Amino acid sequence: MADFSPPTRNAGKGVQKSKKLSTRVDLTPMVDLGFLLITFFIFTTSMSEPKSLKLKLPDDRSIDRPNESAQGATLQLILGKDDQLWCYYGSDLKNIQKSSYGRGVRNIIIQKKKFVKEHFKSENDLVLIIKPTRESSIKNLVSILDEIIINEVTRYVIMEPGEVEMSKILY
Repeated sequence: MADFSPPTRNAGKGVQKSKKLSTRVDLTPMVDLGFLLITFFIFTTSMSEPKSLKLKLPDDRSIDRPNESAQGATLQLILGKDDQLWCYYGSDLKNIQKSSYGRGVRNIIIQKKKFVKEHFKSENDLVLIIKPTRESSIKNLVSILDEIIINEVTRYVIMEPGEVEMSKILY
């Protein structure tokens, strides 16, 4: 473990030298302990599991009316840069309006669901079209998908915005 060698005395006369003790510490047990601790922590810690967003995908076997939706039952959201959001109903680009994330989007979706319930068969006929631009962030897309889950929107599409829509939104 550790060695201790006693000092040697000079048999001759003269100036008495100070006693110097030499120690040698064997670090082998300390290294062993270090490796034991490292292996203990490796085996006892759990790796973080990747978190992903679960998307509800349609069932391929139960298609009643593929690609059918009324213009009045669609709500289109364009996600822009710097947390900007525009929405319009159907294909009416004249009434495009700027909105905000969170409560703003939630209120728009709730109002549109009420409109669809009054004018169409059920509120499940609402189709939400999400159009993220290249400058938008993943955080904004995830917040819109969270609002879809909160408001129980069953039909939605994620697609790129067209040139006409990009010319309508102002940065």
